[in-house]
Formats: sequence, C-alpha cells, structure tokens
Amino acid sequence: MFTVEQRDALRERVLTLAEKDQRVVAGAAVGSLALGGGDRFSDLDLTFAVADDVPVAEVLDDWTRTLSDQLAAVQLVDLVRGPTIYRVFLLPDALQFDLSLTPAARFVPAGPRFRLLFGETAEGVSADGRNPPAAGDLFGWGVIYGLHARTCIERGRVWQAEHYIGAVRDHALSLACLRRELPAEQARGYDDLPADTLASFNRTHVGSLKPEGLRSALSAAMRALLHEGREANVPSAEAVAERIAQLQ
Repeated sequence: MFTVEQRDALRERVLTLAEKDQRVVAGAAVGSLALGGGDRFSDLDLTFAVADDVPVAEVLDDWTRTLSDQLAAVQLVDLVRGPTIYRVFLLPDALQFDLSLTPAARFVPAGPRFRLLFGETAEGVSADGRNPPAAGDLFGWGVIYGLHARTCIERGRVWQAEHYIGAVRDHALSLACLRRELPAEQARGYDDLPADTLASFNRTHVGSLKPEGLRSALSAAMRALLHEGREANVPSAEAVAERIAQLQ
C-alpha cells in the first residue's frame, strides 16, 4: 500500500512536469484532497489546461509515456467528458492517479472540490461536469431494474437477478443521498446516511441464490425504492407502487 509521502512525491513530480511543459497553462487539484479533506487512502487527482492551439490528446500521450517510462505507471482507463479527457493510472504500491486535461478556453471547475494551483480558469464558460442525477431518473431506473430482476428470477438467471437486485438497492440509496444533499453517485454518500436509514436496507442484501432468497431481497429493495421515491416527491411513485405490488 502506498504511503502519503509517495503520493505527495508523485504530486510534486507531476506538477514539475506541468511546469516544464509550455503547452500546459493552468493546473488544479481536484477530488477529496483538493480542499484539505481526504485521508491516507485517498488517490491523487490533478487536472490541467492545455493551450488551445494544442491537441489535448497529444499532451496526454506524451505525459503517459513519461509517467510509464519514469514512474512505471500503468494506464487503466480513459473517459471523455465534454472537452475533457480523463486518464486513470495505477502506480507501484497501488497508488491511483487520476489525470485530466482540458483545452484552456474550457478549463473551469466541474464541481466544488477544485483548487487552482497555477494559471487561470476560463471566464464565462459553464462547467461540463456531470450534474447530480434527477430523482425521477433514479427512481425510474430502479423500477426498471426491479422488473428485470423479477424476470431473471423466473428464468432461473440467478446471478443476473442478484445483480439487478443490487441495482435497485443502489438507486434507492442514491435517492436517499440526493434528498439529503449527499453525493448520490458511485456510492460516495452512502456511509454518511443516518444509521436508521441504512438499517432499513438490511434486508435488501441477497442472502441466498435460491428463488425465495432472491424474491425476499427484491421485495425489500423495492419497498426501499418506493419509500425513497415518495420521500423525494417523485410524481409517479404512487402509480408505480400500485402496478408493481407483486414485487414487494
């Protein structure tokens, strides 16, 4: 497991790389460490602005070669979100580094956890980050996954059913986070939910792949989803409850 010292050393190494690269005109810390939070297990997240006359992919590929050759970084995955390219690396001792590059004209905070380290952000440009999910969408997808789970149980597709039951639970938990203004994506707010709320989800875990075990967990997950849908004032919650009563 990596140490805080290793993470800090990587941060300084990457900032030095940015300082020496004239194509990079601004940089910021993002994620859990940006504003003094995080802990010794937090990964490193840095984002940079690239001069508008330079292709972002060109800089990203150059940096990838440098990080690979000098630090034994392994590229894991890329994500393109609007004008920004995110690339995730795994370094020795399981240190994760999330790097993102954006054209300078579009370089703005994509969320509250953003601390400018050098350069400037763009003016008059709205963020391209993901907005919090809508309560209605979370509820609707939860219902869809519940219907899929029931079908899988009847077809004897037990592992697929288990997957969908977990998806129902996740969407209900995300709804619970959303109405409390907690992070509603990637389970980031789950552990900050009240203890009594989390306790209400105890029966949503699949304890057995036998049909009765799957049906019991699905029923509990659907009850939790419907409750959270009502609490979030999702307009369709009552009508849905009437139509899927057999799933509870």
